[in-house]
Amino acid sequence: MTLDPVHVDGIAQLATLISQRVADTDHRALAETVWEDFLDPLYVDDQAVLTPMDEQVRRRVDVQDVALRESPFPTQHGLDSGTINPTTFENGLVLDVAQAAMSAVPSDMELHRARTVVMTAHANDVTVDVGAEDWIPFDEGYTRRRILQVPRVDRYAQTVVHALALYLAESHHALLQADVVEDLLVLDGPIYPTGILKWTDRHPELADLLADHETPQTVVENYLDLVDRFVERDVPLIGFVKNSSANAITRAVRSKTNAPWANDTALFSRILECYEDGEQREDVLTYTNWFRSRLGTDRLLSEQGSDVVDMDDRPLDRGAYEVTFFAVYDPRTDLLFRVEAPAAFTTDPDLRERLTMQVLRDVAAEQGPPLAVAKADELAKIDRQGKEMLTRTIEQRFDSERQRTYNDERWGVSLEDMGV
Repeated sequence: MTLDPVHVDGIAQLATLISQRVADTDHRALAETVWEDFLDPLYVDDQAVLTPMDEQVRRRVDVQDVALRESPFPTQHGLDSGTINPTTFENGLVLDVAQAAMSAVPSDMELHRARTVVMTAHANDVTVDVGAEDWIPFDEGYTRRRILQVPRVDRYAQTVVHALALYLAESHHALLQADVVEDLLVLDGPIYPTGILKWTDRHPELADLLADHETPQTVVENYLDLVDRFVERDVPLIGFVKNSSANAITRAVRSKTNAPWANDTALFSRILECYEDGEQREDVLTYTNWFRSRLGTDRLLSEQGSDVVDMDDRPLDRGAYEVTFFAVYDPRTDLLFRVEAPAAFTTDPDLRERLTMQVLRDVAAEQGPPLAVAKADELAKIDRQGKEMLTRTIEQRFDSERQRTYNDERWGVSLEDMGV
């Protein structure tokens, strides 16, 4: 049964009552206060956890002008990983399948064909061993595949199979194809596996898994190895974060003053909105300086980090692996993006400026993520039809159906409905 117009109108009236009590202009003024008074640097427990790498400043650039600039990096490569999402079967197995792909701008068809495929499995039956295999090539050598039995957990089995599949596929593919990248690599997402690093805060069982088990440690080490490889080759890598829900900065600010924003994206969006004569300008991109971050999951790999991740034998100083970032706001879409890079690259002011200009150029031209990221996302994505086909195939191989819920019956789309 749908809502009647009278119900919609009644709910709208509730929203009106709330809006009368929440002044958006107050939030903009408060964001200005946070920017001016709290971020240079931001302290938590007398430690600087967010520090500008140069002068703390907001800048703006004309959209059309920056879109027409020559690219600071003649070629760009993008990297992404997609999954079918965790699936529970009636035989007790919980599975996820991920594939990673790398894109090139200009295009490279052979590189685009290459894939890394990982299937992760969690068995609730302690007597079950799904086995393990090393990397196996197929598709005439263009693709590598591997099955991985993840550590047993009492809770969060879906969380574990998803994160390990996603990040193992991505990091392995990045290392495998690293030498192809000549000028710049852009990861679709953060530069480190935040989905795994967040385990330290989610539940003691997950925190212990990250600290004590070889598999998640190996995945994290893959990303650190990637930084080492690119530093050695003198080729920068960055991460383009499209949908950040991080709230570490907001929480730290909230301990000092009112911080009404849901997350850091909302805070920086307010900070970077550009108004003239009461109207928001839509002909400019606005962006911040670069910051060095030791907040949230960034702290784990920083000089203030704990021993959750062993970094004693790394070839670079610990500070070189620290997360640095800047934020860019596009008023045309009302979207804010966070751009990350290891400090090993951004401590060089000239390289830092080139990376900034490359991102601004791409966002202006594409009105969204850089082309290399968009292409990698398209290559790695497993669409809904592909997920259904893979799940049906796995059901047949297992001779065991996917465990269904009422929501599948209510919202699900079958292969037959899609004409498959």
